[in-house]
Amino acid sequence: MAESFSFDVVSDFERQELVNALDQVKREISQRYDLKGTDTEVELDKENIFITTNGELTLNAVNDIIRQKAIKRKLSLKIFDYGDIEIVSGNKVKQTILLKKGIQQEIAKKISKSIRDQIKKINVSINGETLRVSSKSKNDLQLAIKLVSDLEETLNIPLKANNFR
Repeated sequence: MAESFSFDVVSDFERQELVNALDQVKREISQRYDLKGTDTEVELDKENIFITTNGELTLNAVNDIIRQKAIKRKLSLKIFDYGDIEIVSGNKVKQTILLKKGIQQEIAKKISKSIRDQIKKINVSINGETLRVSSKSKNDLQLAIKLVSDLEETLNIPLKANNFR
């Protein structure tokens, strides 16, 4: 009986790394000369980041800092889904950044079909917000991992391969 190997495809990020990155952002906001006195707040809840500040220029600077810190912490920038800029109380602006997590059903079907079309002797099953890719050949799985990283660019969602067995 031949042994079967597998891995999972997920769209996820390290939450603690995001928390650490946002702590660094808050520290930099409090120390930077151009951002002092701007009443800038960066808050994180379960699936959103809220930025409140006194102008669009400051908001753009804060978003740049968030991107820089995320890259340093090896977080994909594709996890951020920037919402519209809202004007709140006087001259303050607020932006909500949705954190993308999980693979939607129709995207999971596209990924599954693409992998099965390219590599014939491979099985792909959809388990909620993850995909399980299995094969008897480790080489086929390596090809599938490469294919997943290529699909990440075209689908514009963060994809990771983990749980190798």
